[in-house]
Amino acid sequence: MMSRPWTPADDGVVVFAGLDWWYHNRAHADFQLARHLAANRRVLLVNSIGTRMPRPGRTSSFGARVRRKLSSIARGLRRPVAELPNFYVYSPLVLPAYGSALGRAVAGVLVRVQVGLVCRWLRISIPSVLATPPTAWPAIRRMRHRTLVYNRSDKHSAFPECDVTTIRSYEDALLRTADAVLYVSGELQSQEEPVVGDRAVFLDHGVDVALFDPATPEAPELSGLPRPRIGYFGALRDHTVDASLLIRIATEFNDATMVLVGPSTMDLTDLQRLPNVRIFGSQDHERIPSFGVGFDVAIMPWHTNEWIRNCNPIKLKEYLALGLPVVTTYFPEAERWPVRTAKGSEAFVAEIREALQDCGGHLERRASVLGESWQSRGDHLLSILDGGAGKRTPGNPLP
Repeated sequence: MMSRPWTPADDGVVVFAGLDWWYHNRAHADFQLARHLAANRRVLLVNSIGTRMPRPGRTSSFGARVRRKLSSIARGLRRPVAELPNFYVYSPLVLPAYGSALGRAVAGVLVRVQVGLVCRWLRISIPSVLATPPTAWPAIRRMRHRTLVYNRSDKHSAFPECDVTTIRSYEDALLRTADAVLYVSGELQSQEEPVVGDRAVFLDHGVDVALFDPATPEAPELSGLPRPRIGYFGALRDHTVDASLLIRIATEFNDATMVLVGPSTMDLTDLQRLPNVRIFGSQDHERIPSFGVGFDVAIMPWHTNEWIRNCNPIKLKEYLALGLPVVTTYFPEAERWPVRTAKGSEAFVAEIREALQDCGGHLERRASVLGESWQSRGDHLLSILDGGAGKRTPGNPLP
């Protein structure tokens, strides 16, 4: 879609993202949606303001996380995509002191003032707001905005290490007051229907089918690795990925190669000791398909918890776009797609065995996601932002 010049009639969109543009996967839904919005509006993407205060000894990779956030803040306001001149990224100075009422109030004011000043600089007078992290609520509630859309991409109060009471109160406030609430999980939408009612909108994730093309040449790093290959690409985080399940798989299939691609915040020491495991670390997003095409089976080895039950990972559609057989820990949203689900490690191993013997279905799996473009998702979101403008007097903050 071609960008059109911004005019003073456009109020623009402020997107409070759940991740950070500068060091997280830019295929994430927040970034994809923001970029598509920027083809039609001036967009300010506010990098993640976090859901918890990082603490030494409790937060994994504490030092690295602090350093990368400070580096992000130091970048200031940037326009990172040359072909999208109306797309801006900003990292505010954040005080994630969610443990006290005073700390929460100060944090909210700090973020609101910084974002407000940047909006003024960008000539965004009364923006529409799209918010993913519930911790944006203290800043949003006193912002002048035209429309508020809550992107309910995850149940953040189920996130380990967070202040559950505080995060849940922010979630509740956003659910009650947003003009529209977006869901990617039908399970979560069903749970919250009594509160949200007809303001709920199911807006599933998209996929870049052009990038995730089965004809992509295989990454040279995979050359010579024994087959079959059981692969995973994406972040390796201890609160989502079950390391013990990965070890069980690698041990059970000791004649196969386990390929893991992506940044890690979990302890991989035991996996690294296994002779048939290859870990390639973080890769540019554009290179991910070249690793995926070298998999014989793609896996999503999640923990079984409330966070996963209410999830809908983008990588599921990316795997399918590559035509790969997929085995995943069960979560309700997976039922809509041609993948194998498992409850427990025994079942997971059994499903991998079956998948390795299933040599067909590649074209059908890719076909299942060909209509799931990010552009269609962005267009739908734009209509929601525009359509909700009359539900509250423009320019007034929330009560």
